Amino acid sequence: MIDLLLVVVVTKVVTFTFGGILTWLSYRAFLRTRAPAMRALTVGIGLVTVGALLGGVVHQVLGLSVLAGVAVQSIFSAAGFAVLTYSLYAEGATPSVSSDHCSSSGTR
Repeated sequence: MIDLLLVVVVTKVVTFTFGGILTWLSYRAFLRTRAPAMRALTVGIGLVTVGALLGGVVHQVLGLSVLAGVAVQSIFSAAGFAVLTYSLYAEGATPSVSSDHCSSSGTR
């Protein structure tokens, strides 16, 4: 039988690793573009990532209940997804498309 604690710990490590990479890459993109949408994307991914880590810390390190850990993770996830949604509507979220790129076959 699979030890569920091991599954949770491994998936938290994977989530934190890839979330950290995504946060770093989006931050680098923000530094290049200075676009408010990229800044919001960075913050949103960071919140979701940190929430995943803190949810586990609350339970495993601080010894609080699983429900407390889930609550912490849920708060950070909700905030992160709210910021990610905002990033889609922030100024500079979509580049302008020139008329040259609108036709795929060259016919007009």
